Order: sequence, then C-alpha cells, then structure tokens
Amino acid sequence: MIIGIRGMGLIGGSFEKAFRKAGHEVVNLKGAASAEIGRCNLVIVCLPPLMVAPWIVEHKDDFADGTLITDAAGVKGVVCPQVEPIAKAAKWTYVGGHPMAGKERSGYANADADLYRGASMIFTPFAFTPSAVVERLKAIFTEIGFARFVVTDPAHHDEMIAYTSQLAHVVSSAYVRDPLAAKHLGFSAGSFQDMTRVATVDPDIWTDLFLSNKSSLDMVLSRLIDRLGQYRDAIRSEDAAALKQLLIEGRAAKEATH
Repeated sequence: MIIGIRGMGLIGGSFEKAFRKAGHEVVNLKGAASAEIGRCNLVIVCLPPLMVAPWIVEHKDDFADGTLITDAAGVKGVVCPQVEPIAKAAKWTYVGGHPMAGKERSGYANADADLYRGASMIFTPFAFTPSAVVERLKAIFTEIGFARFVVTDPAHHDEMIAYTSQLAHVVSSAYVRDPLAAKHLGFSAGSFQDMTRVATVDPDIWTDLFLSNKSSLDMVLSRLIDRLGQYRDAIRSEDAAALKQLLIEGRAAKEATH
C-alpha cells in the first residue's frame, strides 16, 4: 500500500515508522502536490483537531477514487460534522479515527514504530459508511500492532475521551501545581509518579483539545469537583462513617472496571 500521512509529530511520525516497518510505502503529505496525494491508497491526517477537516476539504478533489481517509484527532465533534457533507458524495471514504496511544513527550523525535503495539484504535464511521470499509481499516491497522478496535459515534467518543484522557490530564496538571510538589523527593513513591506522569503535556496541543471538547470535559470535570467536595466535607467534619463509605464506593467502582 501507499500510505500518505499529513502531520509528522509523535503520532504521525509513529505511523510513518510503523507502516514502513510493516513494508508499506509512506509519503509525507506536507506541501504535497495533488498527484502525490492521488497516489495514496490510505491517507492519515495527524494534524491538530481544528485543522483536520479544513485539510480534508481543501484536498477533496485530490484523493483518488477508493482512497481510504482517516485521522488521529483526539476530538471528533470538530471533525466529523464538517467532513460528512462532502463525504456523502465522494468516491473516497472517510472514517474518523483516534489511536489510543502516546507519550509524555511530543514531536517526531519521540516517534516510535512500536508505539501502537497492543493499543486500541477508535473508529467513528458515518451511518452511511459501509461496514466493509471499517473492517478493511481494522485489518490495515492490525498490521502495525493495534490489538483492539472500538466503533462508536463522534458524540460518545468525545464524552468517553473527556473522562478517560482529558480529565486525567487536567487533574495531573492541577495536582502537580501544589507548592508541596517541589519538595516531594524522599516523600514520594508510585502514587506521586502515577498522578504526575501526564502533567508534562504540550500546552498548545492540549489547550486546543480541551477547548475543542469543552462541553464533554466541563461535564466530567464538574462531576469530579462535586465528588471531591464530598471527601473534603467528610474530612472537615470528621465524619468517619461518611468517609469510609466514600472509600468503599471508590474501591467497588475500581473493582468493577476490571
């Protein structure tokens, strides 16, 4: 296959290295001419979420008939609705995508051919997208190590990502800003490392991600703040029974996720 990639940061660069390792030809589509884009059997757009749809729309006439197009944007609500109108009449097929993999450090220098080994890939096809296309994409991405595939709609994707990824980054960033963080050496172990691991984010990228998914992130963040208030109130009032119950519920919730 000839695979075109637009955006050679950590994610795009890792796709490039992974597909080359799997024996495919990979084309960097930055500044590529129409003919070069038209050579590709699969195009993966790895630009920031707000730039994905405009790039696809701009090049809608450059894709060859039958080309598969996906992306790696962490928010689908700002991508899929913009692409859907032109995808309905196109002879190429777009399926929203989101690889659930990454590192604390961004950029091509940190790209890794094995980044996607054992990872999940989420697809958000339109209602009119043939199921065979999704199955074809699953087969292609299995070649570079993806082990699990989730097919859902853009709204549910954004709701879940707000909780499983974006909320964790907000909490980590807020947690490590405490004045005691600078004095942690000798007092910290695994818990501190786990809580602070994803605080070293790219501020530009994650600001766009948070604001692009404002509604979903606001909902899960508000619920977390309410729950934290319950623990604070129980501790302030020395209500041991209430505090114990909260801990029991937290442990049960964790066990239920296994």
